Amino acid sequence: MATIVTGGTGFVGSNIVRRLAEQGHQVVSIDLVEPDDMVLRYVAPWSSHVTWAQADILEPASLEVIGASHDVDKIVHAAVFTGIREDIERKDSRRIIDINVSGTANMLELASKLSIERFLYVSSGAVYEGLEDTGILREDLPLNPRGLYNSTKLASERITHRYGELHGFDTVATRLSSPFGPMERVTGHRAVMSMLQQVTRYAIRNESIPPLPIGSWDFTYVLDIAAGIQTVLDAPKLSYREYNLGRGASVSTDDIVSAMRDADPVVTFQEQSDVEMEISSSRRVMDASRVQDDIGFLPEYDIASGLKSYMQWRQEFEFID
Repeated sequence: MATIVTGGTGFVGSNIVRRLAEQGHQVVSIDLVEPDDMVLRYVAPWSSHVTWAQADILEPASLEVIGASHDVDKIVHAAVFTGIREDIERKDSRRIIDINVSGTANMLELASKLSIERFLYVSSGAVYEGLEDTGILREDLPLNPRGLYNSTKLASERITHRYGELHGFDTVATRLSSPFGPMERVTGHRAVMSMLQQVTRYAIRNESIPPLPIGSWDFTYVLDIAAGIQTVLDAPKLSYREYNLGRGASVSTDDIVSAMRDADPVVTFQEQSDVEMEISSSRRVMDASRVQDDIGFLPEYDIASGLKSYMQWRQEFEFID
């Protein structure tokens, strides 16, 4: 049996492909672009478990050809356009909707024709946008996001679940906290690099890091994100249709500075600078207890061990961008 992963050459997608292959899945990656040398190297130890297919999720006929060529029982839909800034929303409004909603519908239609067992939709903590500051973000909170990206993620969750009800396959949505780590890089579908991608880029270039904003974030190492997705996908039984995936702990500016100094003892931070990193605003912590209590998933990395592993990966791959 095979598992389809869409967006398999992207940041989160390549980590999902790697984790599933490592755990014994036969993976069929579907992406608009072919895997480049970095993706192939990243997945190389498990390459015998991966088939790379180039296709557009907006072209159902191409998807059907791929689906018919493999004995598919599970789908992980991770392909997305992360247009989170208002200027990108304005410029690419239709593209965001096409990729995030129509693309999801096309994958669900494929799922219905293949008679799969489980469809996992990779959602985002962005669905919690606009909630009053009432503390930790739980899966059962009433949602009403305003942003275009945020709204398409929530809409796709609901479309996914209804499709499963109508066509008889299991569905689940995983809402990701803020991921960081290996394979995050500039692509055509990722608008802004995470703060930790930018921080480690300065460090790997032996450049002093500009002052960081004061705040707190819900950062989770992407290897834990991928492991969480694999655990949810392979769980024999799920009690819920939505699961937050994250550490469930806040990461402060001081935490980041301390962790970076531990990961790279010679790193320096500027006290003042004309350079400003493009950084997303602080995000409240997502409650991670549901996935822990229901299927026993616990993240392996905290911010210190995650940044140390990330810097080691950058050095090994000589990735300075």
